[in-house]
Amino acid sequence: MSFSITSDAQALLSFRKKIGSLEVTLVSYHEFIREVLQAVHQRRSGYACFANAHMVVEATRDPAFANRVNAATWTTADGVPVAWALRFLYGIRQERITGLDVLPTLLQEAASENVPVYFYGSTPEVLDSCANFCRHHHPNLSIAGMYSPPFRSLTFAEEEDIVERISASGARLVFVVLGCPKQEKWMAGLSHRIPAVLLGVGGALPVTVGVQKRAPRWMQLAGLEWLYRLLQEPRRLFSRYFMTNSLFVYYLLKQWFLQKSD
Repeated sequence: MSFSITSDAQALLSFRKKIGSLEVTLVSYHEFIREVLQAVHQRRSGYACFANAHMVVEATRDPAFANRVNAATWTTADGVPVAWALRFLYGIRQERITGLDVLPTLLQEAASENVPVYFYGSTPEVLDSCANFCRHHHPNLSIAGMYSPPFRSLTFAEEEDIVERISASGARLVFVVLGCPKQEKWMAGLSHRIPAVLLGVGGALPVTVGVQKRAPRWMQLAGLEWLYRLLQEPRRLFSRYFMTNSLFVYYLLKQWFLQKSD
């Protein structure tokens, strides 16, 4: 897949700060929502990544992946550790902009402003729950389409078909639910071919539609959402979180030391 930095992403580069190899966009929550909706109404292509510790580690270990995320129109501070890192390294108090908050906000805005949306990814069961959720909570929302792709790499013909399907649907917002790093790679490779704003919301969709639960507010504020998820799925997530969190702290301290040495 090829990718390129859009003119909007290029303009935002001066408002970014690096954590590891990842460039995080410095923008308020409300300004981010405004910019996304502005791009939608101007029919501009673009994509948004929501960065947590896992994404920082993936980007620092994989330069090609870092390039794809850094080519995004927006890469926001999703996780509390990322927001803390900006304060630790640069003294910047960056507001968190999470997929879990952005998704319901944009569903509400899309319903009120008649913006068609598309859901790409996840499982048929989650998409069914999503359709029921939207019918109940956002009856005026225009759903241009939903598609659960196979859990394997798409063939060239399949990729061409999905690009045509989404483009022909008239969708202006596309919520991509493939998980990191797959969804970021997918958006980087295809965003310029789809006349919509793509948002890599990952696990935010099943939480929003009620398939999974979000951590209590106090755990969110304390940066412990990862612990809440770990307690729900300890066997699957223990090794991942132990390795990811350890590497994140290592990369952060290494960057702080190098900055102090300059």
